[in-house]
Amino acid sequence: MTDDSRPRPVFDPALPAADRALLAAAPERLVAATLPPPPAARPGAATIAVRAIWIPLFAFFYGVLPGGWIRVFFLASLDEDDMLDSVFRWGRGAVVAMMATPFLQIALILLGQGEAAVLLAAASFTGWVAGALRHVREPAAARAAREHHGRYLLPADLDRPAAGLLRRAQRAVDAVLASESHAAGLLDEVGNAVALPEQEWAIAVALAEHTRLRRERAAQRPERLSERVRAMLEPQERALDLSVRSVTERVEALEAYARHARETDDAYHEWQVVRRIPEQNARYRDLLAATVRDDLARAEIDRLAGDARRARAALGRPPEE
Repeated sequence: MTDDSRPRPVFDPALPAADRALLAAAPERLVAATLPPPPAARPGAATIAVRAIWIPLFAFFYGVLPGGWIRVFFLASLDEDDMLDSVFRWGRGAVVAMMATPFLQIALILLGQGEAAVLLAAASFTGWVAGALRHVREPAAARAAREHHGRYLLPADLDRPAAGLLRRAQRAVDAVLASESHAAGLLDEVGNAVALPEQEWAIAVALAEHTRLRRERAAQRPERLSERVRAMLEPQERALDLSVRSVTERVEALEAYARHARETDDAYHEWQVVRRIPEQNARYRDLLAATVRDDLARAEIDRLAGDARRARAALGRPPEE
């Protein structure tokens, strides 16, 4: 199949919009429903080694060393977005601990509570390591692809006949949603935004099931079965054919709706042309008036040219060619 004939991935419209956007933006992470769900993404050995070094160092610097003034200038240098991002990544508790720990340590040392200062440093260190490890998590798109496996369908889930029907349905849906009449509110804008994705998903689910049944039937090797067993399988074949015809009719209904949208586009375009005719007529009348003025101006120019020729003749000069 060419790229134009391959259907695009289809997502269950009941999925949260944010997860659908994640999945659509990372098609390389999607796994066909006919395959096992993808495992949780885990960092490689090199990534683990690097993090094993910098996380303790970072935690030691920010959670243990009494460099409170460094922390103050560090936080003061952040703009609002960076501050919010830091709070989101590490948590408010970590930021408060980062600011308060060095002052508490100094206070405990001055009070002769060295052991408590050490325990506080150890707790701060542990907290920063935990915060860093919490930030090292599975990418959102990988998580969505794993958690919602089976609630999206790929071209690999469909055989050629099913993929062809789904692509026809998607072209029809795209034609409706891209039509001028839809944008102008002449069609059911809200209904299209809700019902058409639901129709696309329902069609894709049915076609994926057709594909699975056809593959199972092919795996049965009907040519190797006896007449008696083939007769036992005929009701299944009739049920499949009936379902295929039903889905095909649904696709044809979508295509009919797309033709209706195109016809509505033509009528809307014609209405816009007719609506502008009076204003255009006025402009054409102005054009005709300007044409008459051009004719009068040309006659006046010819008269002036004749006067110039007569003046030259009176001065005894031959007329110019």
